[in-house]
Amino acid sequence: MGDTGGATAYGASLAGGGFDFYKFIRQPQTIVRILSWVFAVVVFACITSEGYINPVHTSEAKCIFNQNDSACHYAVGIGVIAFLACVAFLVLDVYLPFMSNAQERKYAVIADLAFSGVWTFLWFVCFCLLASQWGRTQNVGGIPQDAARATVAFSFFSIATWGILTYFALARFRRGVNEVTIPTYTEPPPPESNTPYPPTYAPTSYNPTTYTPTTYSAYPSSVPDIRQQPPFTQNSQPQGDVGYQPPNY
Repeated sequence: MGDTGGATAYGASLAGGGFDFYKFIRQPQTIVRILSWVFAVVVFACITSEGYINPVHTSEAKCIFNQNDSACHYAVGIGVIAFLACVAFLVLDVYLPFMSNAQERKYAVIADLAFSGVWTFLWFVCFCLLASQWGRTQNVGGIPQDAARATVAFSFFSIATWGILTYFALARFRRGVNEVTIPTYTEPPPPESNTPYPPTYAPTSYNPTTYTPTTYSAYPSSVPDIRQQPPFTQNSQPQGDVGYQPPNY
């Protein structure tokens, strides 16, 4: 799957990360799912092609597993449904990164987990049934034994592959429940009324410098002030306009 900076949800990258086909093919879950698809094809193909024979005493075709038609029908049904389910879940694995809703991803993972767990049990029942009926088969003359053994063997292999798929689905579900990498938008709190700046623009640190007043030395009183005005002295003659005085002859 495409990488979106490590952000994932339910084992897949977030929506918008794109699709990487080569990385998808190399994933362990994809490889095991393809193996499960192949094993299912082998099981129902062997039974539908060589799983029935015509006994000597009857003209009706009977199942090679102790002439128990229910065993063949059960194996074919389980194999066909498993084949279709593998295709469907492969498509779902491709589509999962494009799901933007985490709830939809959760439902897809739960469906994978539930189906894989149920089919692990059903393949176990199928293996036990086929192995038991093959062990009870008395007359093996004219029976394609290789097809019978292959059906039993690949039924057993299907138990392992579907069990691994169940484990992968469970791990994906647990990882999705505890997922913390999904980015969620939270509205920023409103700024407080007593703060002079908004929270995003408030200064990080402010260290005001203390003002140190400058001190001056006292002015010496013994030094005369050259800028001091001289004291007022009265003029001997009156200032102002002087009256006319006639000359003395």
